[in-house]
Amino acid sequence: MTKPVVCFFLVFCIRVSGAADDVSRWEKQASEVTIIRDNYGIPHIYGKTDALAVCGLMYAQCEDDFNRVETNYITAMGCMAEAKGEREIFADLRMKLFVDPEKLKQEYTQSPPWLKALMDAFADGINYYLYRNPGVRPGLLTHFEPWMALAFTEGSIGGDIEQIPVSSLEKFYGGRLVFGQDNSDQMQDRGGSNGFAIAPANTVARHAMLLINPHTSLFFRSEVHMNSEQGLNAYGAVTWGQFFIYQGFNETCGWMHTSSGADAIDYYLETVVEKFGKFYYQYGNELRPFNEKKIRLNYIQNGIMKGREITVFYSHHGPVIGEKDGKWITVRLMVKHERALIQSYLRTKAAGYKDFNRIMRLRTNSSNNTVYADRDGNIAYYHGNFIPVRDRKYDWSEPVDGSVPGTEWKGLHSLKEMITIRNPSNGWIQNCNSTPFRACGDNSSIKDDYPVYMAPEPENARSLHAISVLQGKKDFTFEKLIAAAYDPYLTGFAELIPSLVAAFDNLSLQEERAREDLSGPVDLLRNWDLRYGVNSVPTTLAVYYGQELNSRNSRNEKPAGLSGDPEVLQVDALASAVMKLEHDFGTWKVPWGEINRYQRVTGALVQQFNDGMPSLPVPFVSGRWGSLAAFESRTYPGTRMMYGTRGNSFVAVVEFGEKVRAKSILAGGISGDPASPHFSDQSQMYVEGKFKDVLFYREDVENNTALRYHPGFD
Repeated sequence: MTKPVVCFFLVFCIRVSGAADDVSRWEKQASEVTIIRDNYGIPHIYGKTDALAVCGLMYAQCEDDFNRVETNYITAMGCMAEAKGEREIFADLRMKLFVDPEKLKQEYTQSPPWLKALMDAFADGINYYLYRNPGVRPGLLTHFEPWMALAFTEGSIGGDIEQIPVSSLEKFYGGRLVFGQDNSDQMQDRGGSNGFAIAPANTVARHAMLLINPHTSLFFRSEVHMNSEQGLNAYGAVTWGQFFIYQGFNETCGWMHTSSGADAIDYYLETVVEKFGKFYYQYGNELRPFNEKKIRLNYIQNGIMKGREITVFYSHHGPVIGEKDGKWITVRLMVKHERALIQSYLRTKAAGYKDFNRIMRLRTNSSNNTVYADRDGNIAYYHGNFIPVRDRKYDWSEPVDGSVPGTEWKGLHSLKEMITIRNPSNGWIQNCNSTPFRACGDNSSIKDDYPVYMAPEPENARSLHAISVLQGKKDFTFEKLIAAAYDPYLTGFAELIPSLVAAFDNLSLQEERAREDLSGPVDLLRNWDLRYGVNSVPTTLAVYYGQELNSRNSRNEKPAGLSGDPEVLQVDALASAVMKLEHDFGTWKVPWGEINRYQRVTGALVQQFNDGMPSLPVPFVSGRWGSLAAFESRTYPGTRMMYGTRGNSFVAVVEFGEKVRAKSILAGGISGDPASPHFSDQSQMYVEGKFKDVLFYREDVENNTALRYHPGFD
């Protein structure tokens, strides 16, 4: 079968500067916006209108870390190769299959006036920042257009799009391989999260409470506060470059998103027929032509901008993203840019449960679950939000036959048909990227009442841990909810460690050598309370053992150093873990905090870790072992110590009384500039799990003002 055509050409970049009328408009808006930085540098934005608040927010975000703002849009619009080189072409192609600038421009033109005003303000805020700071050198985007806001409407860049393997696209469309890879790991938001909602009956103050605990790349989101005289007063985490609070709260309610396993994406196997150089696919009794589209992909090479043109194919299901057994694979997913942006923004102004529920009916948040709490005492949970209706006789966890009309989507499930929970009698809700059928323990929804594709997730260690710290508790306060969120017990080792100890105790006489060598480590683990801590040697042993065991299981290895009994694999894995510790540190008796470290010495998107540079000990453990306060760390080339890049990032606890009260913590600090006092002013609190007070009301902000200014005015 003929391969798609690939063409090359040269392209050129033109730097755009602000025209006189633009500058006049920017300065007028800036004069009507007030930014107040508190003692931690958190920006509190005040404007008469929502649009002015958006303009100020974007200016403040660029002040704190323009690099991350720009990189998110370079990634979202499929332009990474223009900044990083040819190796990023197929990651860019993945985005451009769904994000077409011409369509985004059309959506912008057709948007309601209020949304267009916000998108205009979004672009004005960034462009005014670049105008006022000529020393800032963008990597690629020297001018932002309003329609660009539609390219980045949810919590992760491309959301569902990133689940498509770059290697599959490269193999199908590549012509020649160019070492394609997905370098967006530092910017993704798919590692997990925790959300807890506590009903008034379970709190001392008789107010609903909410835990907001996303697990992302550590510096993936900033902490901001937006205010306007049009009813906007929202606080929380915003992904760099977004103009809405993604996870946070207003005076009435709060919302926390966790990555969802609800099936919102389907893959189709298309039966392909080639006729006279054209490609068709079978659908029922007819042959339909693939739609062909030429996508231009620019890339930088030796300082010269070049380009490649790739002809891509679409069936009515979606774009072709690969090939399997002679059939082309197409993918169908939610692509509703304007509608998603509307939903994302409107929820920041929701006036209670009824209003929030109405906004959720827009059904565009395809990659997330939502945990909710409000001032009226309601707590709620939504499992997914965009879920297509499918024929249940097909296995939707695998690609389905695209030639069969029965595999078509049959609309979307209504909100009432989805798995939702409101005010369960147990008085709490949790989700940790796990099955919704344990979201409120024994009071949860019944699995058999829903199609399999709606909630295929299994239970996980964090969910088990969350249930254990929430069930039966009736006296939650700020302090007790934070303590629950940071409880050090590791459910993931609750079976692994006793099983290891039993395997060791059952060693035969022929394994006497192993008994002598491992008796010390095993005794420590035997008596361990399964709780992490910076001074805990058993935590170190358990983590190294768990990693080694997982590695061997994934490789399907047989025991090497002991007998051939598969049960001895556990003991053999511990022996290897001990040997590694002794090799790297001279002893296996290494406290966890001496290995597990937080380090931030540059503002780079990808940290270059160095054992010789300052770092802080971290007690938290990977979420895979049940650590609610997750810290995903590992060694890097040239390091013995393990450094974290993902896990707890922005964390907040909110109480909805007559007045909202909240506490929060941010990994490192609000600024990406190492010279800023706010680059690492929260680092020590972060590793200790200590929170700062959130300044939500104007009076409190005024009383803790470190800097007040209009954007661009000194």
